[in-house]
This record gives sequence, C-alpha cells and structure tokens, in this order.
Amino acid sequence: MSERSKIRPDWFGKTVCGLLLGFSLALALTGWFAWFGPGGIDAQDKNQFNMWLLTFLWLCLLSLVYLFHSTRQALLWLGGANLLAWGLLFLLR
Repeated sequence: MSERSKIRPDWFGKTVCGLLLGFSLALALTGWFAWFGPGGIDAQDKNQFNMWLLTFLWLCLLSLVYLFHSTRQALLWLGGANLLAWGLLFLLR
C-alpha cells in the first residue's frame, strides 16, 4: 500500500472537524427534515424527534470523520457539505 493512500492518524484535527463541522452539518440536515419532512415545520411532536435526530446525525458524522485520509480532506468535504446544505436550506425555505 502506498504512503499516499494510507489513512493518517491525525486524531486532533479530525476530531475538531467532526465536532464543529459535523455538528453544523447535522443541524442543517435536521433543519431539512424539520421543514421538508412529513407534516412540515408545524407537525405535532416533531420537536422531540428532531432533537434526537440531531444527536444521531452528529454522532454518525463524528465517528465517520476518521475515515478521511487527512484533516485537510475532512475539512474540505465537511465544509463543502455544510455550504451546500445550509445554502439550499436558506434558498428553499
């Protein structure tokens, strides 16, 4: 296996990306579900579900961030996904 294709163990950088960018992406995705999911924004008992959905998505993103090859790659992918998710949420809402 070449040195370039190995996953680098830069734990601190990946953890910070997962905590900050993962949380903001999970927040945007939860916003997508809140606005465009079943029943729309005013659906009964949707607040509690959204709260648990946010936690689930954030923890999934935090755990998957270690599969990126480097902190730079994690920053670029999660940053791009954040820009896309938040941009579309504000445009379509």
